[in-house]
Amino acid sequence: MSCSQFLCSNYFSTSQSSFRSNHQRQFGYGSGNFASKIQFQRTSLVRFKLKAMASDSNTSKRQVEIVYDPDERVNRLADEVDKNAPLSRLTLFSPCKINVFLRITNKRVDGYHDLASLFHVISLGDTIKFSLSPSTTNDRLSTNVSGVPIDDSNLIIKALNLYRKKTGSEKFFWIHLDKRVPSGAGLGGGSSNAATALWAANQFSGCLATEKELQEWSSEIGSDIPFFFSQGAAYCTGRGEVVQDIPPPIPLDTPMVLIKPPEACSTAEVYKRFKLDQTSNVDPLTLLEKISRNGISQDVCVNDLEPPAFEVLPSLKRLKQRITAAGRGEYDAVFMSGSGSTIVGVGSPDPPQFVYDEDTYKDVFLSDAYFLTREANQWYTEPSSSPTSQTSYSSQIA
Repeated sequence: MSCSQFLCSNYFSTSQSSFRSNHQRQFGYGSGNFASKIQFQRTSLVRFKLKAMASDSNTSKRQVEIVYDPDERVNRLADEVDKNAPLSRLTLFSPCKINVFLRITNKRVDGYHDLASLFHVISLGDTIKFSLSPSTTNDRLSTNVSGVPIDDSNLIIKALNLYRKKTGSEKFFWIHLDKRVPSGAGLGGGSSNAATALWAANQFSGCLATEKELQEWSSEIGSDIPFFFSQGAAYCTGRGEVVQDIPPPIPLDTPMVLIKPPEACSTAEVYKRFKLDQTSNVDPLTLLEKISRNGISQDVCVNDLEPPAFEVLPSLKRLKQRITAAGRGEYDAVFMSGSGSTIVGVGSPDPPQFVYDEDTYKDVFLSDAYFLTREANQWYTEPSSSPTSQTSYSSQIA
């Protein structure tokens, strides 16, 4: 099976001394640092010195200093991790996605719905830092924002547990999630985090699993997770877990703006209000063909979940209407991603002026973005300032 080129060339660059200093510096309490909820329980450095007198062969006296350093225990743990695993730390980019179109085609007997959608990775994403833990019983997760669960309900921890279950790996991790993708946005941020965690665990374990196996396993904990093991553009069917890689149908440097109000749409509530007989009847393969041939336009960016989402959150419908009107043709298409509540304007990275001017929208989330892909056997790249200067892989040892 193929393993990341990154591991083959770079993983021996971590020094023991840098690993020790990094862990001592980062694993302390404090908002926004590497481990706001992880701490080595210690006070300020305390040294006890015992001075003794000794005589050498010439009977001259010399002073012997014995130093007790409580932090030495931390150093020994770090040494042990470094000794046993040359790859001890890894930082990965965890990008989100948009649904360029989303057709709901059938209600399944298991209660889920069949869909047909063009998923595409975009340049907005989180950063996740993984460090091997000396623990043999549990992972420890921290994050830079409140409201994100850090227990076993988080998809990152679920993914690591799944990997150990499938491979027999006994590695556990310290993880810090630097969260930039808003939750409840229809952008698949949590699903991407889970896929990234599976990829990371596989790197630490010497690539025990193939990418195909990671993709298949991931569907056990989330329908959108398998998509992120595509190359970045895919036609997805079933519950979303049936992933067909396709060449990027849209130029990667196509700009877009993401506008998400503070309110989130409950996916369960959106599907509860969904009515199959009120959906579009256009063939999703026809939509894919049109996009591949002519690019994005308003008529191909169909999302069957917009009507029920707009029932759940009427202000979201008004936001889409206002963006469309204020854009005055600046956007090639304006549509909702997933089950909401992000509205995407493709064709320009700039939001309309009213978003800045009116107090109603002072708390909206705004981000520009562009489309993103990756190379086989490599993870997604942290975007540079310009899509034209992007490379294929930027996972790194922190």
